[in-house]
Amino acid sequence: MKIMISVGEASGDLHGASVAAALKLLEPNIELFGMGGKAMRDAGVTVNYDIAGLGVIGFVEVVKNLGKLFALRDNLAALMDQERPDVLVIIDYPDFNLRLAKIAKAKGIPVVSYISPSAWAWRRGRAKDVAGLVDKLAAIFPFEAEVYREAGANVTFVGHPLVDIVKPSLSKEEAYRFFNVRPGQPVVLLMPGSREQEVSSLLPVMLEACRQVAGQLPDCRIFLPVASTISREMLQNMIDGYTMDVTLTSEHTYDLMGIADVAIASSGTATLETSLMGVPTVIIYKMAALTYLLGKLLVKIPNIGLPNIVAGRRIVPELLQGEANPGTIAAETLVLLTDQTVREKVLADLAEVKEKLGQTGAVHRVAEVILEVAQARR
Repeated sequence: MKIMISVGEASGDLHGASVAAALKLLEPNIELFGMGGKAMRDAGVTVNYDIAGLGVIGFVEVVKNLGKLFALRDNLAALMDQERPDVLVIIDYPDFNLRLAKIAKAKGIPVVSYISPSAWAWRRGRAKDVAGLVDKLAAIFPFEAEVYREAGANVTFVGHPLVDIVKPSLSKEEAYRFFNVRPGQPVVLLMPGSREQEVSSLLPVMLEACRQVAGQLPDCRIFLPVASTISREMLQNMIDGYTMDVTLTSEHTYDLMGIADVAIASSGTATLETSLMGVPTVIIYKMAALTYLLGKLLVKIPNIGLPNIVAGRRIVPELLQGEANPGTIAAETLVLLTDQTVREKVLADLAEVKEKLGQTGAVHRVAEVILEVAQARR
């Protein structure tokens, strides 16, 4: 049995790796290949096209990279002809992956969508487009399942995969020792995203905000986990412009979250990871002005941060565009670090988010859905 998987960024690579591991447990002789990154490769997937440096976001940015994306799409279409997979699994990266799904459908290859387009947030009409392209949709949120079911999709609610993935491997005492942190020492975690474009936009304001925080709390430690899609050299070059210590790390990220007091994170999957680990988070985001204006017209929900969307209310700060400036970020970070009443309320709200994301076993359920679709074709 052959399964082709397509992801386009670091978070999708993580999900793809988890699905690959679950598929191999159920079908040890399965062949897995497609587009991914280091995590999928480590999980036994043949990565024909590596996603490093691929991620682009927003209308303006996508237009600038159309030639590259078209060539990649054509190469993956040729890979389908060569390998004839029993099913194509598309994970996130919606604008690209839905075009790939259309190609697969034309070739008679069934498609499973996992981490599907956020039609519940914007472009609800896209839910019908997805329903017409995929044979099965594995929904990770209850409200997502409802929207797609109403659009006519064949939906299975599997729960959120991060519940399976996000867990420490070390005790807190071991984590303190591993990261050379003294218990009680303030720890700030920087998560500027998995795309070069995001990092270039967000990391400088994060670093300047941390310099201001360190001015108030000189004992604080600052850590930056390195995404597999981002060059460590690029990050270090940006950090070198600031007169403070920032520790780059690529190991034990969830253990690091387990001892972090606050995170400053780009809006996206990382904010659910910090929620599951109980880390109060300042969510920030910047994009091209035209992309932001278009988004304001299309997005019909009051919050963009996933923890706030899941909670149904604003539980952690969201700073967008001009609000994502060093002074405001530093102020929000200091409140979460020093105001115990605020911290306790946020921690209680994050525990509620964790409960709403469901029980463990989501990844196993996704693998079962994929195999069911693949076997039905045989």
